[in-house]
Amino acid sequence: GGVGGIVPADEGKKGGMLNALYKFSRPHTIRGTILASCACVTRVLLDCIEKADFVEWRLLRIAAVGLVALLCGNAYIVGINQIYDVDIDKVNKPFLPVAAGEISKPMAWTLVLGTAFAGLALVASTFSSVITALYCLGMGFGTVYTVPPFRWKNNAFLAAFSIAMVRGLLLNIGLHQAASNALGLPCTWPPQVLFIASFMTVFAVVIAIAKDLPDVDGDRQFKVKTLASTWGVANAAKLVERILLGNYAMGIAVGFLAPGVNTLLLVSSHLGLAGFLRFFSSKLDPDSVPSIKLFYKNIWKLFYAEYLLFPFF
Repeated sequence: GGVGGIVPADEGKKGGMLNALYKFSRPHTIRGTILASCACVTRVLLDCIEKADFVEWRLLRIAAVGLVALLCGNAYIVGINQIYDVDIDKVNKPFLPVAAGEISKPMAWTLVLGTAFAGLALVASTFSSVITALYCLGMGFGTVYTVPPFRWKNNAFLAAFSIAMVRGLLLNIGLHQAASNALGLPCTWPPQVLFIASFMTVFAVVIAIAKDLPDVDGDRQFKVKTLASTWGVANAAKLVERILLGNYAMGIAVGFLAPGVNTLLLVSSHLGLAGFLRFFSSKLDPDSVPSIKLFYKNIWKLFYAEYLLFPFF
């Protein structure tokens, strides 16, 4: 499995080149990136409005440039994974455009290198050297995850670490600092921001494990050692559930203990999301591919929900 995992309900449709490009971008990861960006900017704006600070709204254009750069980085990471994993994807994800022959390898390389260059150029020309360094570090993690001789994806710990860094810590810390800079505000670290960075770093570990649940057959065939292929789907899914329940317990604790947070929302929302997690986990049939895919799709719904709630914590 790649950094993005598998959500075939969106991506398995037949179509022309536009649909192939859509599938190549792994739209469920694009949604996550857009939600994270919008949530972090909204959080900074709400803090600013609450403190009655002056906001230079024209600087929102800079935030929009940052979003485009993040989408370019996202496309680079999921694209390079499809290039190097084409043989595995023919077994695990035959609907992906490179594996299906809808996009040739030369075209895929053009898209990957083009988005990498565009993203780096946008960040370097718009943001500080710190943000540029964080962006490059994220691209580096995405590269060593997939590209030989590193292939961190073949080691369950290194795969989880790289995804946690990219989609967890670096993304959320970088977004908050970039949003603060773009709006001309001093960069402070309120408990809500520290919470979402911690929460999503752990959640990214969950995604790193869960994305491989539908891919056991291909991963075993190509000797990719994931937790799912080593422990079995049932045990890996149970670990996913336990880690996420611990994450929600942390959210509830932050609601009660952290100063200046929305206690009612933090506690009630995480109780509700934990309940939804328990419900769909209990319905998982580890021997049914459709059931496994639904389980993974629901994990992403929980991911999206956290970012939708975050600005109001």
